[in-house]
Amino acid sequence: MASTENITLELKAMNQRFSALAKAAPQTMVAYRSLMMEASKPGLLPAKLKELVAVAIAVHQGCGDCILFHVANAAGHGASREELAEVLAVSIEMGGGPSTVYAGRAIEAFDALAGKA
Repeated sequence: MASTENITLELKAMNQRFSALAKAAPQTMVAYRSLMMEASKPGLLPAKLKELVAVAIAVHQGCGDCILFHVANAAGHGASREELAEVLAVSIEMGGGPSTVYAGRAIEAFDALAGKA
């Protein structure tokens, strides 16, 4: 199981890579960040639900950094472990075996960030 420190370091490293890319391709990354902010802001759906959907998609796509990013955001918006588990069940339904592996990573990240690791 990953420790809180490891998950925190992984998130920091991901943010550093994102920053490096932003310096290398500033116009693209400004536009992308704007898209991210617009897509995840509260509207008819709360931000927490949008982040949980993003986790499910990240699990289905097998994107480890995306999982960490969106799990942290979902937790920051007040998502519970139980809500995450329900969303992961849908991702597993749609993605089968590979999604179970990445869903386990999402739970591991959530637990580490919640101090349960």
